[in-house]
Amino acid sequence: MTDLNTLTIAEARDALRRGDCTAREIAQDCISAIYAASALNAVVAPTPEKALAMADAADARLRAGGAPAMCGIPLGIKDLFCTAGVRSQAASDILRDFAPSYESTVTAKLWDAGAVMLGKLNMDEFAMGSSNESSCYGPVASPWRRRGDNRPLTPGGSSGGSAAAVSADLCLAATGTDTGGSIRQPAAFVGIVGLKPTYGRVSRWGIVAFASSLDQAGPMTKTVRDAAIFLQAIAGDDEKDSTSAPIPVPDFEAALTGDIRGRRIGVPKEYRLDGMPSEIEALWTRGREMLADAGAEIVDISLPHTKYALPAYYIIAPAEASSNLARYDGVRYGLRAELSAGDGVTELYERSRAEGFGAEVRRRVMIGAYVLSAGYYDAYYLRAQKVRTLIRRDFEQVFAHGIDAILTPATPSAAFALGEVGGDDPVQMYLNDVFTVTVNLAGLPGISVPAGLSAEGLPLGLQLIGKPWGEAELLNDAYALERAAGFTARPDHWW
Repeated sequence: MTDLNTLTIAEARDALRRGDCTAREIAQDCISAIYAASALNAVVAPTPEKALAMADAADARLRAGGAPAMCGIPLGIKDLFCTAGVRSQAASDILRDFAPSYESTVTAKLWDAGAVMLGKLNMDEFAMGSSNESSCYGPVASPWRRRGDNRPLTPGGSSGGSAAAVSADLCLAATGTDTGGSIRQPAAFVGIVGLKPTYGRVSRWGIVAFASSLDQAGPMTKTVRDAAIFLQAIAGDDEKDSTSAPIPVPDFEAALTGDIRGRRIGVPKEYRLDGMPSEIEALWTRGREMLADAGAEIVDISLPHTKYALPAYYIIAPAEASSNLARYDGVRYGLRAELSAGDGVTELYERSRAEGFGAEVRRRVMIGAYVLSAGYYDAYYLRAQKVRTLIRRDFEQVFAHGIDAILTPATPSAAFALGEVGGDDPVQMYLNDVFTVTVNLAGLPGISVPAGLSAEGLPLGLQLIGKPWGEAELLNDAYALERAAGFTARPDHWW
């Protein structure tokens, strides 16, 4: 077999068990692809020797029989996950050269299942961003290009390195994290599948925290089936993480029947925004039609507090970030700045944080400190938490009235060029999360499925939102949508 790096997880699993290839051969093809794709800047800490050693161990396990589904599957790991002995710095200078002595629960579960680590992947600093332009490693370039335009595009953020690596076949799948859309938005931008599980389905232990009540790890894969296989390996309760839930983990792959007859899919009117591009509107309409043709009942619904989600999110997330990042002060954790004669601890804190944090992280920390400060806590943070409760109640009421899942666009546009959005107005960038933040605020599972191409030849995604702990049913809905959409486009190999 050739070009083994282009396989899906399911294809590789089956090929390994048939003896058509070895885990070492798949890893070698991925390693070659990584070194040939330096222009993408997706892999920031490759681990080729470690990968080959893990692949050899996986081959021995496969020969013995009874190996798990992920055994021998080479993966990329977002730089937010702590990996023992391998640099894990959340794309921030303040954690420069930090190599933990322990594994995150997610990566430990993957290695226990026999998966292979190819290296660490680029991301927005501390997962704060929608374009992977805030990284200390520099921006990631999408493997996609606009038709007739060679300007580098964003792969989305914050899991931009994961998205680019999977789309460009540098790995068979990758880990991502999603605080406000950081799995689903980049997945939509590069034409792959991105699953954000229910809050508490996957342990957060050993993942560098951004906003603790919103963060959730999940898979970024080439297909829905792969997402189901991957989620099976990482889901479950963890005694190290008090926010993980002791909920049974079903067989997610077995749920992929493709039969969604009788499922009631809601379409919220509030997601139809003024100025929405016609191609996003058309894709959403086509999504409704595809699900209806597959036997689902399409129901118009209302989520009345949706319009408050984005401002509430950009109060709550920075507030939690300012608290979580307070530990990086040059004393307890992180970069320690050099001081001049006569400087004291205050100067140490100020210089260490100024030198270690990038502009976007500093902006969000200052916003968070402001909304938590005396005199503003009630006006901003407490009010945002009340709005969050109303948003969660909207979803609860819709699901209580017989809706099984909700269909929305994944992003308000196709991918944009690096440097094209934001600039002096960061709110422009924040608007990229308009369709995704509600899912995090409510703690629900959501999945982005590639469903079409823009007029410029770029991927567009649709989002399905499920009930709490309903990943099995949500994955089956996504599987039906994936089959109906028949998305097979691949980026031209320019790198």
